[in-house]
Amino acid sequence: MAGGWSRDGAVQDQIDASVEDAINLARSKLPQGESLTHCEECDAKIPEARQKAIVGVRLCVNCQSELDKEQAKQSGYNRRGSKSSQLR
Repeated sequence: MAGGWSRDGAVQDQIDASVEDAINLARSKLPQGESLTHCEECDAKIPEARQKAIVGVRLCVNCQSELDKEQAKQSGYNRRGSKSSQLR
């Protein structure tokens, strides 16, 4: 059910687009290439099991955890679906 000026299915299209954006962002962050033997941040040795499990790994577990925390703080919210973005 659509209301106002939106067509039927507009909300689902918005949800689908948000999910697709999130998937593309996650894929773009996947490491590529050859795994490093030492962390590029702190130079700690990256265990061989981690190198094999994550192709193209560049960070040790500690540095990756810190990076993940920082990225989570900066993620914000979905502007596409926010009320203020629809009013502009």
